[in-house]
Amino acid sequence: MRLTCMFSFILLFGAAGLVVFIHLQDPEEIVHQQTPGIKYNMGLQQPKKDCTSSNNQDGRIRKSTADELSVVKQRGSLYPPENTPTMLQSGDRRQNNIMFLVKDHQKKGAETNSIRFHKRRRRFVIKKSPILIAMNSSTLNLPTLKSEDRNNDKWKSLYQIQKERKRIMGETCSKYKSNNRRIITPYHVSRIFVEDKYRILYCEVPKAGCSNWKRVLMVLNGLASSTKDIQHNTVHYGNYLKRLDGFDRKGIYHRLNTYTKMLFIREPFEKLVSAFRDKFEHPNNYYHPVFGKAIISRYRVNATKEALRTGSGVKFKEFIQYLLDVHRPVGMDIHWDHVNRLCSPCLIDYDFVGKFESMEEDANFFLHLIGAPQNLTFPKFKDRHSNEERTTTKITQQYFAQLSPSQRQRSYDFYYMDYLMFNYSKPFEDLY
Repeated sequence: MRLTCMFSFILLFGAAGLVVFIHLQDPEEIVHQQTPGIKYNMGLQQPKKDCTSSNNQDGRIRKSTADELSVVKQRGSLYPPENTPTMLQSGDRRQNNIMFLVKDHQKKGAETNSIRFHKRRRRFVIKKSPILIAMNSSTLNLPTLKSEDRNNDKWKSLYQIQKERKRIMGETCSKYKSNNRRIITPYHVSRIFVEDKYRILYCEVPKAGCSNWKRVLMVLNGLASSTKDIQHNTVHYGNYLKRLDGFDRKGIYHRLNTYTKMLFIREPFEKLVSAFRDKFEHPNNYYHPVFGKAIISRYRVNATKEALRTGSGVKFKEFIQYLLDVHRPVGMDIHWDHVNRLCSPCLIDYDFVGKFESMEEDANFFLHLIGAPQNLTFPKFKDRHSNEERTTTKITQQYFAQLSPSQRQRSYDFYYMDYLMFNYSKPFEDLY
């Protein structure tokens, strides 16, 4: 394993000594282990807080890897070992922290300075320590079929589909991911919403029915009588649903091991086109000035002053150039990020994996399994731009036809792990 050393120094001067903190960073603690033959953008990003939006709260730019919270390297313990120097360095989550204390040989006032240093270090550790949850696994909690359902061919078939999806996901994780240290931090659960009444954890994946799933969770929680009564802004900005990272260590640990954990995913290219249409083909006072202006400025030759000023009118080919650029002019966003990074399925053992393509059937089967009220079904209505046709396979192919074969291949490489983990077929025959 190669170690890339990133040094950050914190100097504490006392009358009798010098304290130096040296920070060593292992790149494999920050990104997933890269497997030969897989071209995959592995930079860790900080997710934004809302699924969809049209205001300046939407789509917050993800911070760079150096801005994540630091994680102490440890195994098998719920809490960090005593006397472990756990510190925040440049806000990074996944780093190994090695502290070297370098003192000179002055003996005068040594005891006084030792006490002084201890107090300073203690204040620093308390203020900056991340919350860690070291786990061998999160327990599977998918409810079993009721006795009366075991003779129902439909329920039996759907239950078997779930087992197969989880098998493929597990095998992919075992083959391509290094899980020697399964440490789940608040970062990994920051996209998970909590419904305590029916004991549900839902990982939000944008452009895969997340708005309607939040409506369902609100109804289950008794916050509304019907999904039709809940407006878009109430869903995303009402703060009615709790996030898992808002609980303390004990609360996170308890829910991960006792609640039913589920996520819904969507064909990656289709999800990408849906996000592009939503954010760049309609007026938007966040994505146009923040992402659009940067994309047009970097990738459009002879751009007009109006386009540079507003950021409106980004073309799909320009958007793909931005997505595939390792030196993006503006950060990543959850609407086109990998599900693999949003929900950490190789760290968190999800009980139920639904697909957007079979949303109605999967969603209502899940509601049946958890014992939801019989009159509650998954809503069919389109949350935004309801007059437009949903993004389909045909529409997706029309957008990707604008790209060169090389760009299509690189886009497939970018989402390769999602295609593999969730068993989606190659969207074009010429891909390899």
